Amino acid sequence: MVDVSRRTVLTSALAAGAVAALAPRSASAQPASSAPVALTGHDPVEVRWLEGGTPAALAAGATWGVPWPRGALPGDQRFALATASGADVPVQTWTTAWWPDGSVKWTAHAVSGSAPRAESYRLTPGTPARGEHAITVQEDPGRIVVDTGVVQVEFGRHGDKVVRAIRRGGAVLAKDGRLVLQRQDVADTDRGAKVGFEEFAGTVDTVTVEQSGPVRAVVRVEGKHRKGRREWLPFVLRFSLFAGSDGVRLMHTFFFDGDEDRDFITGLGVRFTVPMRGELYDRHVRFAGPDGGVLAEAVRGVTGLRRDPGAAVRTAQVEGRALPDPSTWDPRVTSRLHWIPAWGDHSLSQLTAHGFEIRKRTGSGHSWIRVDAGTRAPGLGYVGTPSGGLAFGMRDFWQLHPTELEITGAASDEADATVWMWSPRAEAMDLRFYHDGMGQDTYPEQLDALEITYEDYEPGFGTPYGVARTSELMFWALAATPTAERFAQLAEANATPPLPASSPEHNHSAGVFGSWSPVDRSTPARAAVEDRLDAIHRYHLEQVDQRSWYGFWDYGDVMHSYDADRHQWRYDVGGYAWDNSELSTDLWLWYHYLRTGDAAAFRLAEAMGRHTGEVDVYHLGRWKGLGTRHGVQHWADSAKQVRISNANYRRHYYFLTGDERSGDLLRELVDSDRTYLVLNASRKVDGSTGEYDPDPTALPLGTTTDWGAIAGAWLTEWERGGEEARDRLLASARSIARLPNGWVQGGTTYDLATAEFSSGPDKSVSVGSLSSVFGLVEVMTELLDLVDEPEVEAKWVEFCRLYNGTRAEQEAVTGASWGSLNLKQSYARATAYAAVRLDDAALAARAWKELRTGHAGYPDDHDWGTRRVEPPAVLHAVDEADFSTNASAQYGLAAIQCLALVGDRA
Repeated sequence: MVDVSRRTVLTSALAAGAVAALAPRSASAQPASSAPVALTGHDPVEVRWLEGGTPAALAAGATWGVPWPRGALPGDQRFALATASGADVPVQTWTTAWWPDGSVKWTAHAVSGSAPRAESYRLTPGTPARGEHAITVQEDPGRIVVDTGVVQVEFGRHGDKVVRAIRRGGAVLAKDGRLVLQRQDVADTDRGAKVGFEEFAGTVDTVTVEQSGPVRAVVRVEGKHRKGRREWLPFVLRFSLFAGSDGVRLMHTFFFDGDEDRDFITGLGVRFTVPMRGELYDRHVRFAGPDGGVLAEAVRGVTGLRRDPGAAVRTAQVEGRALPDPSTWDPRVTSRLHWIPAWGDHSLSQLTAHGFEIRKRTGSGHSWIRVDAGTRAPGLGYVGTPSGGLAFGMRDFWQLHPTELEITGAASDEADATVWMWSPRAEAMDLRFYHDGMGQDTYPEQLDALEITYEDYEPGFGTPYGVARTSELMFWALAATPTAERFAQLAEANATPPLPASSPEHNHSAGVFGSWSPVDRSTPARAAVEDRLDAIHRYHLEQVDQRSWYGFWDYGDVMHSYDADRHQWRYDVGGYAWDNSELSTDLWLWYHYLRTGDAAAFRLAEAMGRHTGEVDVYHLGRWKGLGTRHGVQHWADSAKQVRISNANYRRHYYFLTGDERSGDLLRELVDSDRTYLVLNASRKVDGSTGEYDPDPTALPLGTTTDWGAIAGAWLTEWERGGEEARDRLLASARSIARLPNGWVQGGTTYDLATAEFSSGPDKSVSVGSLSSVFGLVEVMTELLDLVDEPEVEAKWVEFCRLYNGTRAEQEAVTGASWGSLNLKQSYARATAYAAVRLDDAALAARAWKELRTGHAGYPDDHDWGTRRVEPPAVLHAVDEADFSTNASAQYGLAAIQCLALVGDRA
């Protein structure tokens, strides 16, 4: 007889349902409204570029999100866009979220880089204008062809040529777009006498057209890297193309599923072959440098020679134009052209955040010659001729080092242009755990070590298997070698893609994202709080650069705690190192942006979201759906938790930008409650050993930290049209409200099939300070704004009122004191919420007192300034302050919500 555990049976049964629940939905899908509603309409909304001004170029096009008040517009509303002066702008719209009544909540919009540009636009309900060009998509059994009206991009449905060709005006400007991967079997730092190298090709499994115009088309490609019988490193690619544009935007995501002790990646990139037409002196290379700089090179240079071909010839080559007929040159040059070296290979490598180097050579087998160097390259290159070529680049090029732009074979009939997301010139990628365990073989030893380094170690848990990384790449099929000015404009668009955005005032008026309000300095008390919010945000923003928190796996995260003795963040001290979203740093940064509309705030939150949603979370393997607690490496800690993978941290970016990859991350988490079938999160506390075989009807899933994260995924999926997620969200919330003590009831278990919690009939209390600091307060605020659930609201408000209440108040309601709880300043926002729901002025005053007192945070008399520390006390001059990331995040969230809820009591 085969022994089948309860976990196996239920996992198999749920897997089939999960496939259906997570299937991609069409952009037009929307929930059914329970009854017709009277729609109020909406005035035009002003949209401005995030960084201000009018960008000279876009990254092929731009997409952004706009929220709408409940009941204002129908769920299938169409929109028109115009410049402030009234010029029509073709726009494509799709709905990304609906209110419970079926009215539209969030829309995403797309404009092309060829559309009229202005400082501001008016987005209004109406019929979108038609442009000169419209995207067309042709699907055949073996290929997909997207025509923007300027370029035609052909995608293969199988094989290793992801993009078969990019054509413009009938000519192939680039072809054989493919993924390249190199690995070796030992680390560079441990090389022995023998090292094995391999190269893999990314091969296509499935291709899907996710959008087909008229302004924007999106093609999704999935596959794996293969060589011989081995296939690994799965990838998801999204190509975005825009009507009338010659640009192609690529979102490249890969998932690490190798053996960290044997698979050391030495190169990871995307490569195109570029046909090279014409004479060697009419072939051009361009690299972008800092501050708008451009390096312009020719494969065969005719400037600086001993003999002068003529001013017209020299000028044309420097500008990238076709050179005059050689018969017009000085014959002393034309008769000797064959003696001038042809520089066929070029490279710009950015191996650190602080320096790049450009080199070139005549070809394989010959030495590289140093050309120039600099600090931070914006990450754009070009190879081609006056009749066309390919510009290719990568966003966050220097931030995500080690990177490289490489051109090879430009002196032959075909050049290869490669964007290396991991440069072959760098040390091989080493993802091994950073220590040997130090004898921590048992739970008691591991818990004892936790007491000194704050690292929760367990053998086998510090694995990178299943983590991911997403990079944004750009390609432009240009009709000619660009001028230096135009190339610099493209480089800027590549480095910081222009993004339209609606104002904080409009976003707030739409009633999205719970309790927040735009910046208000109308009173001295408000102004004081605003100054403090600015101070802590500015400090952490500046620390990113001062402490060089950059690198392929690190960029976007910040450190957890500071070591004042060393004047250094605790990068090497166990659980005090990388923050990994601990205590909702992501949420704080997003709410700061929502209030201020500040571009730097958005970019900081964006980088964090890209990192924490990919690197700190498992997307494959046994812990899929879980994130990793803070540590020296992003995957090092043995605490794998939904509070880190947390959908509440991904929602803002998805709705504000319409970014499909973020949408994937959110949908991944809809079934994250199933992870409690495979991992006992309390194993060290209860001393569990042996096989974990839980009862699916009585899982150890918590009603606060755990449920709050899962509830965020369900809420988002419901907004996106998932009625099953709505049912599970409400069933679970109602079941918690029915518990004798609601969110603080002890001894609860969770039924995976029904999404309901249960406990014994008697009141008991189990509550911790971390209960609501991972998004629970925020998701409950949004949920209770959406539904009429008096019992749920009453129980939640009770929790909010009692957390910072007196022992007597807690005992009177729940039968016991809640003990000596921590993070009282953080819970000032819970008190403020209860004050509003209960219309209780005394509670409002109490909330401000809790915020000002600053328990486990920043009291009013805290030192809000910074101190400059100069060498030789430090390696280089830095600023330090009495701030920690946890305290800043929780103070920020508490202050923002107190201002929004009870600001009149400040």
